[in-house]
Amino acid sequence: MKYSTTTVQTSYASPLGRIILAASDGKLLGAWFDGQSHQPDTSGWPEVGDAAIFDLARTQINDYFAGRRQSFDLPLDLSGGTGFQQSVWRALLNIPRGSTCSYGDISVAIGKPAALYGRAVGGAIGRNPLSIIVPCHRVLGTKGALTGYAGGVERKRALLLLEGAAFAPSTHAGLTQGTL
Repeated sequence: MKYSTTTVQTSYASPLGRIILAASDGKLLGAWFDGQSHQPDTSGWPEVGDAAIFDLARTQINDYFAGRRQSFDLPLDLSGGTGFQQSVWRALLNIPRGSTCSYGDISVAIGKPAALYGRAVGGAIGRNPLSIIVPCHRVLGTKGALTGYAGGVERKRALLLLEGAAFAPSTHAGLTQGTL
């Protein structure tokens, strides 16, 4: 993944552990649980704790964990991923709080047949740079299995419980091809 040379970072103590927030040019480009899979090396990014985007992100994440926020309204920068990854991440933004879907549903939503792109979709979801905010935790495996989550399956379970989501993709979260 590629990141701007103007990227800055801060950390946030969430109820599920420390989250590293990253931003550039007033847009949030990263929210990783500390130590999660595919977390970039942030050692070269300056610490900036009082940027407006970080204050807004912290407020909205707090509201999310308190049950007062159904979705996020933050300026996001998804440009660190490939075009394909960005299309998957945008599809994830359409899954409402409390709903789940399958990897195949995401393939359909982006207009790529699951049989050919299922693994690629899974790889893109695993590299989602904006945990919680771009809700990859709402994507479940076969028969609703709590498979793969870069932040850990226990965190995925906790997020789904917080949202009141069933651990089975009983609905397709309204995702259809062309809704993106």
